[in-house]
Amino acid sequence: MAKTGRCLCGKVSYSLEGDPIATAVCHCSHCQRQGGSAFSVNLIAMSSQMTVNGELAAYEERGEKGDQVYVRRRFCSTCGSPILSEIVLSEGVIAVKAGTLDDVSDVKPTVEAWCVDRQPWAVLPGMAVSMERE
Repeated sequence: MAKTGRCLCGKVSYSLEGDPIATAVCHCSHCQRQGGSAFSVNLIAMSSQMTVNGELAAYEERGEKGDQVYVRRRFCSTCGSPILSEIVLSEGVIAVKAGTLDDVSDVKPTVEAWCVDRQPWAVLPGMAVSMERE
């Protein structure tokens, strides 16, 4: 069964087919800054699983030397809602922002990433795997 979602203003909607690879919490400082929160909850999937209706703008994050794009953050250009991140170094892998789903009631993260940036008060129960770095 497909999962559906949309941005805040409704100009971008999407469908995600099949099961995600994982549901992960990312504590990296970039996810914190992008989402205005302590972490981001993401459905990790292949880009071929997702169909997007509407136009997404993009912001490309580069490595420390500025020479290589490693994440392309895609968002609604009207309301700014983050929809997905393309993990450039893992071709075809995307992280869909769980908060944009139409129904988030069955989202249960089991993996944490970039725990080195985790806020000390953000302790989440039930994580099967916690990684310091991706």
